[in-house]
Amino acid sequence: MNWNVYLSGEIHTDWRQQLTSGCEAHNLPVTFTSAVTDHQASDCAGDVLGEEDNNFWRDHKSAKVNAIRTKTLIENCDMAVIRFGDQYKQWNAAFDAGYCAALGKPYITLHNEDILHPLKEVDASAMAWATTPGQIIEILKYVMTKK
Repeated sequence: MNWNVYLSGEIHTDWRQQLTSGCEAHNLPVTFTSAVTDHQASDCAGDVLGEEDNNFWRDHKSAKVNAIRTKTLIENCDMAVIRFGDQYKQWNAAFDAGYCAALGKPYITLHNEDILHPLKEVDASAMAWATTPGQIIEILKYVMTKK
């Protein structure tokens, strides 16, 4: 079985590349998908629908265009990894975790210990909480290859 793993959340570090490289190094049967990680492109995804004077409506249109991709990829994944970074609040990642929980999709959270409390509900529905991409790779190795 080839696993389809959706990667959600923080876009300012190389955690996605670490996961991809680590899984390739172990020849794991996995395909990774993700939201658009180019912040500027994501912010202006709805601009094709017309210019807005009010940023609320610009953001609203872009969020809906981005949701076409996000919703489809989450619905079609086997599991998700949801990263909460230190620099920004990832409200979209929390939303993705809730969507995974509602769909019954297993997910793993990836974040530092200092944000355990604000993520207690998100972590409570997760199948695991990891602090490093290496831990995620070990979980994927176990889930995908152990008999």
